[in-house]
Amino acid sequence: MDFKTFSSLISRLIMVRQTLFALPFALIGVLFAGGGSFAIWIWVIIALVSARTAGMSFNRVIDASIDGKNPRTKDRIIPAGELEPSTVWIVAAISSLILIFSSYMLNDLCFKLSFLAVFLLLTYSFFKRFSSSSHFYLGLVEAAAPMGGYLAVTGEFSVMPFILGFIILSWIAGLDIVYAFQDIEFDKKENLHSLPVRVGKQKALLWSLMCYGLSTAAIVLAGFLSDMGIIYWIAVTVIAILFSYQQILARQKDMNESIIKMFQANMFISPALFFGTLLDTWQSYL
Repeated sequence: MDFKTFSSLISRLIMVRQTLFALPFALIGVLFAGGGSFAIWIWVIIALVSARTAGMSFNRVIDASIDGKNPRTKDRIIPAGELEPSTVWIVAAISSLILIFSSYMLNDLCFKLSFLAVFLLLTYSFFKRFSSSSHFYLGLVEAAAPMGGYLAVTGEFSVMPFILGFIILSWIAGLDIVYAFQDIEFDKKENLHSLPVRVGKQKALLWSLMCYGLSTAAIVLAGFLSDMGIIYWIAVTVIAILFSYQQILARQKDMNESIIKMFQANMFISPALFFGTLLDTWQSYL
């Protein structure tokens, strides 16, 4: 296999587009902490990309046997035989080491927490095998990004990183609950756990709606505590509209088409929060 083919396969494995979508998560934390230096931005970006690569690699290799049985996922790289599991394990291990090293370059607290981050990335894929709370565990994994970005600047805990983490946790959990609708019958057959399987679609929709509401409330709280200006609140309004649109889509009959549209809308949410925060922060210095 030549380098170009291998690079293409790795790009598909880690879903580069979604990695770029996740990048603002960490940078929002940096902005709320005051911005930090150029070096902090670079190391935070490296940490986020390596964490995303490790997480996707762990997920794909651990779930390979399940993905091979699921008609929706049977064409993923490992079940399709395009990459060996051992190769993906190596990618995951190297990415984890890069995450730990980049955290070390930030500060002592980030370095210590990087081992917890690797643990979360590794264990997420096992959760759906025994608990319907896997949606919230995924949210917790994603919440590490803004919390890590904030701590990269300050090097110490405060209330704000937890609020920023809760924004992501509740939003991602709410989205993942709806995403699980696609696999309800398969999950039942394979004895896999999800909230839709446990409580049914209608109650799961209420859980998703509650998660979105809590995420919105946390975004508002973060804005008030940081004394944000008009640009931030415009971004919050845009996000609230997108959240509402996603919840409407989640109640449509054609779930496959709705989920595609939900993820298309999702691509605008983290950039909206990031650029709203960035421009508002810049305006305060003018």
